[in-house]
Amino acid sequence: MAGVQLADPQLAARVTTGLQRVEHLLETELASDLPFVTEAASHLMRAGGKRFRPLFTLVAAGIGPDPEHEDLVTAAAVVELIHLATLYHDDVMDEADLRRGAKSANARWDNSVAILIGDFLFAQASRLVARLGTEAVRIIAETFAELVTGQTRETVGPPAGADPIAHHLTVLDEKTAALIDTCGRYAGMFSGASDTEIDALRRYARAVGVAFQISDDLLDISSSDSGKTPGTDLREGVPTLPVLYTLADPAADPRLRELVSGPISGDAEVAEAVALLLVSPGMDQARRTLAGYADTARDALAALPASTSRDALASLVDFVVVRSR
Repeated sequence: MAGVQLADPQLAARVTTGLQRVEHLLETELASDLPFVTEAASHLMRAGGKRFRPLFTLVAAGIGPDPEHEDLVTAAAVVELIHLATLYHDDVMDEADLRRGAKSANARWDNSVAILIGDFLFAQASRLVARLGTEAVRIIAETFAELVTGQTRETVGPPAGADPIAHHLTVLDEKTAALIDTCGRYAGMFSGASDTEIDALRRYARAVGVAFQISDDLLDISSSDSGKTPGTDLREGVPTLPVLYTLADPAADPRLRELVSGPISGDAEVAEAVALLLVSPGMDQARRTLAGYADTARDALAALPASTSRDALASLVDFVVVRSR
């Protein structure tokens, strides 16, 4: 399941049942008195997706003594609604045509509809999280702020004189790891984990969230069977960690630096850039950075008591590292 190995049958059964309940709750929450809103809000959910955030929440709940607490299903649905909402807005900003193999909402309808449906999903998540109490509401409000800050930071780019690499890693932390942090936090809170265990889950979540995004950066260059076409980000001029390390290195291959200094349109130049990046010091440095975040995640897990849930979370770290090789 989404890179998480559920080797223990009892854990697998609990998580599978929990995900089914989350799916039912999502269907309920996406319903509106206006049929068009229901259709548009359900569009991306029904297009597929790994439900990684609910999965993560339910697996991490095994750290606490009450992993089947009713609030965990609600919390898992909340984080997925927020994630779905960000996808609608991201597709507008990126002018995307496809999402999860289907037409994006902005392509199927228009930007206004996609923005409004994203807002509707945020509203539904806010209404649902109110069931979980004021602390859960405060946490999700802080998460909203981080997600927006990360998106804004990415949109405006690094300020003059700032380190583009540090800026990129901060964007990954805010745009992706912040919500995964909330998954781990909710998992611990509602399963009855101790404060120390919740802190460890949060450190793990932050590290593995950034690591996953770095592995995506690597996959843009090294992908062969992941379903992602190599060089997609290069074509669009999207900065990735190997490219940023290359641009920051005065001793890097001059031809490679020239190629990756902006969007690349020609197939031959994309292929040339991918080939040069594969053997570049920038690629090696990005892999070392990924390994550092993976080590941080493993160190956080070491602070948790032994359990099948901890083993499953450890398998995710291994998956994130291996997938980008």
